[in-house]
Amino acid sequence: MAKNTGNGYRKGAVRSRTEFKHNDMWFKRDTTTGRIMNGSPKEHKGVRNER
Repeated sequence: MAKNTGNGYRKGAVRSRTEFKHNDMWFKRDTTTGRIMNGSPKEHKGVRNER
């Protein structure tokens, strides 16, 4: 499980989450259901990128 350190980074990986980029926005996806969770102009911390 990933833990926030309070210093702008996360220790460990965020499991069961991936993200992908579409038109300058990063979208986070739940890998168990495949649903898109939210979008952000910046990459999410500690989340694996999809190919």
